[in-house]
Amino acid sequence: MSESDMAIAPGGPLGSAPAIIAAPAGSNARTIEWLKLVFSFPAMLGVALVGRAFYDLRTFFVDPDLWWHIKSGQAILATHNWPTTDPYSFTVGGQPWVAYEWLGEVVTAWLYRRGGLAGLETFLVVFGFLIVIALYILATMRSGNSKAAFVVVGLATSLVTGQLTLRPQMFGYLFLILTLIILELFRQGKRKAIWLLPVMMLVWVNTHGSFIIGLGVILVYWISGLLEFRLGRIEARRWRLEERQQISFAFLLSLAVVAITPYGTQLAAIPFRYAFSLPLNAANILEWRPMPFDLLGGKIFLGLMLGFFLAQFLVDLVWRLEDVALVFASAALSCIHLRFLLVFVPFFVPLLARAFACWLRPYSRAKDKYVLNAILMTVIVGGVIHYFPSIAFIEEKVAERFPVHALQYLEQHQVAGPMLNEYGFGGYLVFSGYKTFIDGRGDVYETGGVLSDYVQLTELKPGGLDVLRRYRIQSCLLGRDDDLSVVLAALPGWQKVYSDHTSVLFIRTDSTQSAPQR
Repeated sequence: MSESDMAIAPGGPLGSAPAIIAAPAGSNARTIEWLKLVFSFPAMLGVALVGRAFYDLRTFFVDPDLWWHIKSGQAILATHNWPTTDPYSFTVGGQPWVAYEWLGEVVTAWLYRRGGLAGLETFLVVFGFLIVIALYILATMRSGNSKAAFVVVGLATSLVTGQLTLRPQMFGYLFLILTLIILELFRQGKRKAIWLLPVMMLVWVNTHGSFIIGLGVILVYWISGLLEFRLGRIEARRWRLEERQQISFAFLLSLAVVAITPYGTQLAAIPFRYAFSLPLNAANILEWRPMPFDLLGGKIFLGLMLGFFLAQFLVDLVWRLEDVALVFASAALSCIHLRFLLVFVPFFVPLLARAFACWLRPYSRAKDKYVLNAILMTVIVGGVIHYFPSIAFIEEKVAERFPVHALQYLEQHQVAGPMLNEYGFGGYLVFSGYKTFIDGRGDVYETGGVLSDYVQLTELKPGGLDVLRRYRIQSCLLGRDDDLSVVLAALPGWQKVYSDHTSVLFIRTDSTQSAPQR
């Protein structure tokens, strides 16, 4: 049995293995074999990757959208209704808006209700572990070498965990990796796995818009199996008749369940809307901007790509058509929009692992040191438990990024509204019960014209300050170092009444005493 077989067989962290040594029948023999699996070298490498992921995830670096996702999930749980208009802002309130990630929001809201901030941190860490282990399993399956999989996933972890925040996209990312695992099982002749795809797609479409990528991956695999050729180092293998019928039916079922949502087929159009109808979001939201090659993540991406191209001259490997198509498409999309870097990693990691496998000897059970593995795994797990962040630490991290103390000031003082807020603070304001000028739901704000006004104001373009007058803004909750904060501090008619290391609050000196809307 190969390492890839160990990675996918049931029964343990990386699957079940055959008998490692000949042993007499009985429960003791089975227990020994199970312990050898649990404390095997591949399993130890998986735990080491978990420890590596924990190092990045322990800081509770969460996306600003987390907070309005929780609020939306709370509303659905409380009312058992799905919103169709915006209930959270004073600028686009009442305009059409749907909770297109409603299932992920409900899960996040339930976790917060059950465990508070500690529950959210636990979920972030555990889900990050699942994603890294799934990548490790996928890379081991494709390369047949757990050492190569470990090296490559370790290199790519910084690209993955740096973008894993508490948003429904985490579910979509895990589903994408699982889709690749299922399709690889199907390629290897384990055909029953293909019927998991429609079930997963039903959950996926109600959780995150990346379901469209999952459908695209299935389609690429299906089309690649319609051909039979070898061109240089690229080859395509034709599906057998039974395989073609099964994957075709599974794809059609996956396509059909996309309509099973509280909003009917409306959710199926969301990815296309973001791709083609929201240019301001693409131009101004960080994750929609091009790959920043001057930053560490961009440099790692470039280094991995250049290393892979170099490997083509050093190893003699043949690549499957679907692999080449997915890697090149995702690499191009990552260069255009940073957020697709998450998509690139699961397509790229298995290929790079295959290249590394040419230089690394495969795992040998005969040379395994089970006791040493157990000691290392215990140390890693113990370190995760010991250094798991406390509630006080998590609250401190939240206060470092969001206007926690500023909102305490608003609770204790009468501050006039309507209140302009910094974009990144909007989600936390929604979560805290305040009506916002803008938050992370960029689609509804671009459609309503608010996003263009916000960009004009915060980038201090000609006529930008007139936005304050048109919206009758009486107070402004901004980031401490925002350009607009500097300008308002120097303008007559505005007074700074509160400031901390995160935020600053200004009021009009002639404002009427009406509180910001809640």
